[in-house]
Amino acid sequence: MTDVTTPAPPRERTRTHTWAAVLAACTGQFLVVLDVSVVNVALPSMRSDLHMSAAGLQWVLNAYSIAFAGFMLLGGRAADIYGRKRMFLMGLGVFTAASLAGGLAQEGWQLLAARAAQGLGAAVLAPATLTLLTTSVPEGPARTKAIGTWMAVGAGGGAAGGLIGGVLTDLLSWRWVLLVNVPVGVLVLAGAALRLVEGRTKERRRIDLPGALLVTVGLACVAYGIVQTEESGWTATATLAPLLGGVALLGVFVLVETRTAEPLMPLRVLGTRAVTSANAAMFVIGSATFSMWYFMTVYAQAVLGYSPLEAGLALMPTSLAIVLGSKCAPRVMAVTGTKNLALIGTAIAAAGFGWQSTMGPDGSYLTSVCLPGILMTAGTGLASTPLASLAITGAAPGESGLVSGLVNTSRTMGGALGLAALSTVAAARTAGGTGPEELTAGFALAFRVAGAVLLGGLLLMALWLPRRGQDRH
Repeated sequence: MTDVTTPAPPRERTRTHTWAAVLAACTGQFLVVLDVSVVNVALPSMRSDLHMSAAGLQWVLNAYSIAFAGFMLLGGRAADIYGRKRMFLMGLGVFTAASLAGGLAQEGWQLLAARAAQGLGAAVLAPATLTLLTTSVPEGPARTKAIGTWMAVGAGGGAAGGLIGGVLTDLLSWRWVLLVNVPVGVLVLAGAALRLVEGRTKERRRIDLPGALLVTVGLACVAYGIVQTEESGWTATATLAPLLGGVALLGVFVLVETRTAEPLMPLRVLGTRAVTSANAAMFVIGSATFSMWYFMTVYAQAVLGYSPLEAGLALMPTSLAIVLGSKCAPRVMAVTGTKNLALIGTAIAAAGFGWQSTMGPDGSYLTSVCLPGILMTAGTGLASTPLASLAITGAAPGESGLVSGLVNTSRTMGGALGLAALSTVAAARTAGGTGPEELTAGFALAFRVAGAVLLGGLLLMALWLPRRGQDRH
């Protein structure tokens, strides 16, 4: 007779822990990416309620993105040293608390501070999510599928942000686009605390806080300088001072990393061809595609006259396309190869951006929103999964958290700088005009420039990405 008190076999326990890690990783990534886009449709309501300027409104997005990208290398390294479960819980806790603070903000500066704190929590949380996957699922088709699911859920978070934000803003208040994170965060915290298994490298090392501060402040200064070009131009002191200061700080960061015993970013990591080329490609793709949701949402509301809810519904096919592209990528990659799929996806996205740049002030939903949006996001989903898989596979043992953070940093920092630069491009084209024709002309130019950036990225990937079986060093 079988003893019913016998503990579950190790394989069963391992399977349970694997599914818990995958579920926690995907939920955490959904929340992190959701908050990049969920505020877009709520921006007009935030501006009216908190009496914010146009520049301040853009920093509702940038405060999150810059803190997110700037501290993500630190978050990735912390996950390797102090444990993935511990850093997952810490990051999610900070993110949830900051969401509560942002939802209760009474002044514009309070909202911006909460968004920056959200970005900090996300920077600790996001690398831990990807590292949980890569350390829980063995390398091969299973890991590729898990990464594809992670990418699809993350893409779904970014894509669903418009609809979720529209529903909450229309039916309740803009505050709920932030407060909705609180009950979800509390539930995931409880489940992760009970189900996740701790994991860390055996060697105990210290965190490179000077490096983290240098890279974060440097990236923030560069982004701020780009934003200043909209009001002051490229040659003004208000623009050049933060730009040059940011570049100098990043140079000091590189110098510090070469001399620190335990650097935040060991430069040897960048000597791996797969890691470096995939991250460069992620940066380029992020710089072009991140701003798409912002411009499309504003175009739908300010030019086509959609309500927040209608704008969210209008972007649903676009949202589903990026999820479908990310989810299908592992199967397609098995046929085409990793590099070829990255090239195909980028080319499809570039075609979508080119089509979107033909938008008009009285454009139809089908040809000015839906179809070009599907091409842009499906292509992005197809390209991102092979690039993430390539970078993680090229990581050395004990550095998967660092490389996970680097992947997210490249994409997010590219997005923050891209939004700042393309917003400046659009503003220069409108020349202060606020009518439908002027706004549309600015948005169209931004999409045209983003498409050109993607074509440049396509050439970069064709020349630099390694093929399967090539030496990656």
